[in-house]
Amino acid sequence: MIQRQQTLWLILSAAFAALTFKFPFYEGTRLNDAKMIEAASLDSGDNFFLLILAAATIVLSLITIFQYKNRSLQLKLAIVGLLLSLGLIAVYFKYVQAFNSGSMALWCLFTFGTAVGFIMAIRGIRNDQRLVKSLDKLR
Repeated sequence: MIQRQQTLWLILSAAFAALTFKFPFYEGTRLNDAKMIEAASLDSGDNFFLLILAAATIVLSLITIFQYKNRSLQLKLAIVGLLLSLGLIAVYFKYVQAFNSGSMALWCLFTFGTAVGFIMAIRGIRNDQRLVKSLDKLR
């Protein structure tokens, strides 16, 4: 299980998604409730919707790892995980609009790395499916 490349990509995706709770995606200034400008940063723990999407991405990536015997289900779960991580990126950009000024933090690469990990895992699962089909033809 651990020697398969998609397992490593899925572990990496889960780790990157977990790191989005600690490190900011965006840093800048925004207006607070008292109409004063304050320095702020945006990470997965700042908003309930971001929290749910990031946690779902982590859980789905870990569940997908243990579906190694059922490659078709594993592929479907990986695609759903990719869609969740792309949705997470879209929600981040929605909340970035609330800032007056600022810039993307270096740590935003963790969020994008989650999607890349799912893409690479999908490639690995498809390669496994092709290999099994070619071996079945030889029998």
